[in-house]
Parts: sequence; C-alpha cells; structure tokens
Amino acid sequence: MLEKLFHLKENGTNVRTELLAGLTSFTAMAYILAVNPGILSASGMEFGKVFAATALASAIACLVMGLVANLPFCLSAGMGLNAFFAYTVCVGMGYSWKWALSAIFVEGVIFVLMTFFNIREAMVNSIPTSLKHAIGAGIGLFIAYIGLKNAGLIIADPQGTITSLSPEWFKGTAGLAMCGLLVTGILLNYKVKGSLLLGILLTTILGIPIGITQYAGGSYLPTSPYFCDFAFTEIFSSGKSLSDFCVVVFTFLFIDMFDTVGTLIACAGKSGIIQEDGSIPNCKQALLADAVGTTAGAMLGTSTVTTFVESALGVAEGGRTGLTAVTAAALFLAALFLGPLFGSIPGAATAPALIIVGLMMIPPIAKIDFEDYSESIPAFLTIIFMICASSVSDGIMFGVMFYVFNKLAARKFSDIKPTLLVIAALFFVKIGLSVFSVL
Repeated sequence: MLEKLFHLKENGTNVRTELLAGLTSFTAMAYILAVNPGILSASGMEFGKVFAATALASAIACLVMGLVANLPFCLSAGMGLNAFFAYTVCVGMGYSWKWALSAIFVEGVIFVLMTFFNIREAMVNSIPTSLKHAIGAGIGLFIAYIGLKNAGLIIADPQGTITSLSPEWFKGTAGLAMCGLLVTGILLNYKVKGSLLLGILLTTILGIPIGITQYAGGSYLPTSPYFCDFAFTEIFSSGKSLSDFCVVVFTFLFIDMFDTVGTLIACAGKSGIIQEDGSIPNCKQALLADAVGTTAGAMLGTSTVTTFVESALGVAEGGRTGLTAVTAAALFLAALFLGPLFGSIPGAATAPALIIVGLMMIPPIAKIDFEDYSESIPAFLTIIFMICASSVSDGIMFGVMFYVFNKLAARKFSDIKPTLLVIAALFFVKIGLSVFSVL
C-alpha cells in the first residue's frame, strides 16, 4: 500500500528511511509548538488553544504535502509571520487577534485561488532579488530582537541610555537565557540533530532549581482550539481599519510566498529532485499545501503556515517522498497530548531558539550587491525599518518604494517589472489613505 501511494522504490528509498526522515524533520521543527503559542500569547490569545491550533494546522498541511504532492517537506506556523501577527498587527497597530486571524483567513483563501491560477510565481518573480534577500535577513534580525526582549537581555529605556554590560544578564530569566544560548550553540557546533528543540528542553530543566520553570499543570487531553473566531465587522468599522486590513493581508501573502518558494527551492535542490529545466515536480501541489494549511490554521486559531527550512534535515536523512511529511503529521497529532509539558517551558528557554533562528535567516544578506546603491539602499531600508520600527510591513513598504525611486533616478528602467510597479502603487495608496485618515 505504501509503495503504491508514495512510489518508494521509484524514488530510491524505503519505509524505514522515510520514517526516520520524518522523525528528524519533526524533531528539528518541534520547537515551534512551544515558541508559536508563546509569541501569539502577546496578542491576548490562550497558550493552550494556540498550541492545539499549531499542532493541528501543521498536521493538516503536512498531510496535504505528503498525500497530494508526495514531497518530503514539512510545514508549520512560520516564524516571523507570527511575530508580525502579535507584535505589529495586535500590539503595534492595536487590532484584536480576531481581526488578525481574519486577515490570515482571507490570505489563505487568496493563496488557494492564486495557486490554482498560477499567479504566485508571477508576483514572486517581480520582486528584485536584493529585496528578497533583505526581507529574509530583516525578518531574521527581527526574530532575534524579539528573542532578546523575551529573555530580558534588552529592555525599554525611556531615557535612551545604553548599558554595555548589565549585572542582570547573569541572574534570573536573563541569566537562564544566556545559559540556554550557550547550550544551544554547543549543540549546533556538534551538529546534534534537533539542536533547537533539545536546547529548549535543557534550558527548561536548568530553570527548575532556580524557580523559573514552573509546571503548568492541566489535563493531558487535547485542548480545543479556537474555531472561526473572526472579526469581519471590526474590519469594516472604519476606512482606516479597512485600508490597514488590505495592507496586512498583502504583507502576510507577500512574506509567505517567499518563505515557501525559497524553502521549496532549497530543499528540492538538496534532495536532487529539481528537473533539468529548473522545475520542481508537483510544485503546484506543494504550494497548495501551505495555502490549505494557512486557511485551516486561521480557522483553528494560529498564524500563517509555511514550509519549514528544517525540512532539509529530513531530506538529508534520505527523505524523498510524501511518507516523510505524513510521518511528521502523525507526530504533530501525537504532540497534542503533551500540552502541559509544552506549557511549562518558560520564555527564557525559547528565547535562545528565537535568537539562533534569526542567525539562520541572515546568510542571504551576503548576496546583496552593496556596491550598487540602487540595490543596496532599498535593501538596507527594508532591514532597518523592520527592526527599528518593529514592523515587517513597514520594512517591505519602504524597501519596495525606494527600490522603484532609486531605479528611476538611476535610469535603470529595465530593472523594474510591471508587477512591481503595481505593488509599489498599492503601498502609495496605503500611505495616502493613512494621511487622509489623519487629516
């Protein structure tokens, strides 16, 4: 049955290899089950419900990837997008988490339609390579910034003074996070599989004797997730809310496209399945997996679902078919019964994982041509606005607009694709609506 469903021999693999690959991918990305509810809790959502939603949405997306696309890639709630959800949309812009979930749901539906009509590739291809690299690096630094804040290693200071070394770093929550960062770094140096998850677990254990790790308690029976808790009436309550909603939906859509496409290309290359013409087998079905996962995730109560780069670890273990993804799906479902354990993990234990994930997302910045200012200035603005404004959408907006401005000023008209002009125009409309609402 498995042979007929996944064509194992045709792909040069077997059941044992696929099961091990699925376990490896799950182990590498299971940290999201602790990190994602922790981040979305900042928006007012319940940890237990988000935990259940994350596990279920991940399982659904992995099942679609495995059974429909027959590819060994795994999916879950995307890092960066969850931070945008909680810290930009809810905390920064002041909208409710139901408002944000509504945006995720609309994005998911649009994603499904765009996948069927092959629009996603056209939009992705219109964005210049330098901005793609900058977006990935900027989100990575933003994630690391959140990790540092959650650890208590950096705190808000109204006076603006800067302390180069604080004794608070070596005790309490901050001290535990520093230890966790050291432990996780050692595990990564020795190339231990599942280093991020193992680092979180070891740091959690270290926090027990000093009283930071507290057992959350509760039932080991799965917690019910949210279900279709949307706020469409809130969206249409004012012109500003509606315009902000359109920009937020576009931002979720935009970032998720690059996350998924970039990860698919990277993992497909590592598995050796890319065709001579550069195409990926069942690519459309693979893109459908994150679209379905995102839509289902919004209905259940979690942020955008995307393909995880940690899937590369499962591919490295020999995963070549959808059985790898199906195995990961089964493990996500099994994790539903471990809610109290995940709920006991303190923020100081997940903070090192956030910081390290930020590091893992930085490498694309080296591919930016910093000698060409028409490329490097927009890329730099994309990154710096994401971090300093704590807003992914602002970073993308200023990056795209300044890219168009710089290319026009440099008379490099051929570098600007028509679709990019449409995207830039949407951002100009957004700014115009914001100014009008103030006036």
